[in-house]
Amino acid sequence: MATVRLVQNIGLDDHATSTQTSTINETTAAASNSNVFVTGNWFASRSTTSGKEWQLVDPFTVLPSAAGGFCCDQIVLYEPSRDIWIWILQYGTHEDSNGVRNNVFRVAVSPGTDPAAWHWWDIAPISLSADWRDLWFDYPDAATSANHLYVTFNAFNAARDWQRAFVFKFPLDILRAGTSLGYQWWSTKEHGSLRLTQGSAESMFFAAHNGTSTLRVHGWPDNSNTVGWFDVPVSPWSREPYQSQGPDGRDWLAQRVDSRITGAWVSGTRAGFLWTAAARAGRPVPYVKGAVVDVTTQALVEEPDIWNQQSAYAFPAACPNTQGVIGVSLAMGGGPLHPSHVVGFRDGPDWRLSFTRHSTQGPDTGTWGDYLTCHRYHPEASEWVASGYTLQGGGDRHFVEPQYVQFGVG
Repeated sequence: MATVRLVQNIGLDDHATSTQTSTINETTAAASNSNVFVTGNWFASRSTTSGKEWQLVDPFTVLPSAAGGFCCDQIVLYEPSRDIWIWILQYGTHEDSNGVRNNVFRVAVSPGTDPAAWHWWDIAPISLSADWRDLWFDYPDAATSANHLYVTFNAFNAARDWQRAFVFKFPLDILRAGTSLGYQWWSTKEHGSLRLTQGSAESMFFAAHNGTSTLRVHGWPDNSNTVGWFDVPVSPWSREPYQSQGPDGRDWLAQRVDSRITGAWVSGTRAGFLWTAAARAGRPVPYVKGAVVDVTTQALVEEPDIWNQQSAYAFPAACPNTQGVIGVSLAMGGGPLHPSHVVGFRDGPDWRLSFTRHSTQGPDTGTWGDYLTCHRYHPEASEWVASGYTLQGGGDRHFVEPQYVQFGVG
């Protein structure tokens, strides 16, 4: 039986994060050889020694400010075909002298040979439409295909009401060159929190819920200007209640978790999607609901849930390796477990999982999330790198320790 092989399993200390951490830590990670880049809600950290030593890369100051200043959400990717690091940063809202209240997101790129030499582009809602004077981006996702970077965002107004979702398509060659950025974008008011598929080649797929028994799957070919879609029925699942008390009585899912898709991949003609579902018959605690669809026949293939009788799973991320094996990074807690970080892979019909670290207690505020990442490791693309976090020695954000993990099939 195949097992999870932990190649590296490193907790980032206060020197690496300057305690710019949160119980809604939204960690992401990418790696190339001995270079590692990890981000969270308010921090970023780099290692050039395979995680032996870390240096804070302060997202508030390392790049020039924009809009209302750096805010929070980040994503980091390494793209091996162009040998570039890609860093997505979300900035705060700002009202200018013309009454336009926007924020920006920044796409920053550096060469693999010089990870600190950033060039970047900023995109605001008003740059897409003159009508979007009261709109701001939030909750990013990012993935690459053979020739493009795709980025998704939700958009809200000043009243914090969701307005629409965006997908952006950036040519990788232009990102590497640092020239004037031509790009495409698409928007919808029907579905939000669009999740992109890791492992994409000639087409990018992304999905959102269409109720609690249907997925809407979109496809955007690299060589097309058109976004298509199809609906796929899935087994009914529930959005509430999300409850999961740990051994200290603290409910780590009480205040934050929801049903947004947080894990997505494509391998061959099959695209898979994972999200956190509430307890139901046969699933006594919150669990990870899975759906795999054939993008050619547009049919549901299987539903590979990740679940446990006592402890909840939540916030799954997923990525295929070069052999098409699906790696995952997710959180597990409740029952006998404080919130813990777990990585693993799919072995036939089964999920093989391994703990990387357990928290010493639950969060004081009952908040956890919102997303983790799982990416291919370079150059050994049969392995993965994953991000997670735990609480060590206390229940507030100052005790959050991000976890960087490199793992493979044992």
